[in-house]
Amino acid sequence: MRHFFLFFFISSLGFSQSSIEKAKTYIDEKDYSKAQQEMVVYLEANKKDDEGIELLGDIYGHQKKWDKAIEQYEKLKNSYPNNANYQYKYGGALGMKALSVSKFRALGLIGDVKDAFHKAADLDPNHIDTRWALVELYVSLPGIVGGSFSKALKYAEELENLSKVDGYLAKGYVYKADDESELAEKYYKLAVKIGGSVTCYEKLINFYESQELPEKAIHTIEEAQKKHQNNVFYYQLGKVCADYNIQLDKGEKHIKTFISNYSVKDGVQKKWAYYKLAQIYKHRKNKNEALQWINKAIATSSEEVFQEEKAKIEAL
Repeated sequence: MRHFFLFFFISSLGFSQSSIEKAKTYIDEKDYSKAQQEMVVYLEANKKDDEGIELLGDIYGHQKKWDKAIEQYEKLKNSYPNNANYQYKYGGALGMKALSVSKFRALGLIGDVKDAFHKAADLDPNHIDTRWALVELYVSLPGIVGGSFSKALKYAEELENLSKVDGYLAKGYVYKADDESELAEKYYKLAVKIGGSVTCYEKLINFYESQELPEKAIHTIEEAQKKHQNNVFYYQLGKVCADYNIQLDKGEKHIKTFISNYSVKDGVQKKWAYYKLAQIYKHRKNKNEALQWINKAIATSSEEVFQEEKAKIEAL
């Protein structure tokens, strides 16, 4: 009998690790339905496995099934009220649900979202993700329901004490939202100087685009490309050239380089590169070339914006 229980324990442990690892592999492959199925079956036999419950919550979150994600995280939050990460995930799922429902229904969730994030921040003074969540929450909420740029900056300061780069990016985000463009640029540039990651560069590039400063955006993209050799920067540079009808030769060259080097890992689909090339040729009044590229985009996808662009090209 003792041997049977030993065998059963070892078999269950193997099943546990196998199921969880399988689910993680499915998540990496973005096959969330298979990951969900794997964890649902696993948790039927292992109802109190905390790692499995958290993973299932994450899987529901990837699929935007916020009610089901909330249900999983709430189990963990109730069982471990002093676990900062569970409080953070519960608050995050509630917050995402609030964004997906009517404003009236969202108002009823905001208090619980704040409570969960504040508790997570109090429980773990080093929890970076929670402080980012609080920055974004206080920026996005209207003042009438508790939004506050000063409170957002308070958590940006806490982030800066934990991580200079995160703090600078957070301050850039807050000042941009508050229309303090000079301060936003200052902190985004500091993030690039200190961190220099692809994310840091993308935040600064997106800021320049939002401020309609294409020359600065192009300069920053070229700097980022030199440092990181990331194919998507070729697309971004071509996109800026097409959007603002400037440096069209450079834009054409970079978009075509993006297409020739294309990989699904780039995160931008080829159809958008075809679309931007069509715009570049349209700016040059080259109707035939523009039609060739927009037709390639349309053959790939039935995006309404592609049809609208084709109509503009045909009207040349």
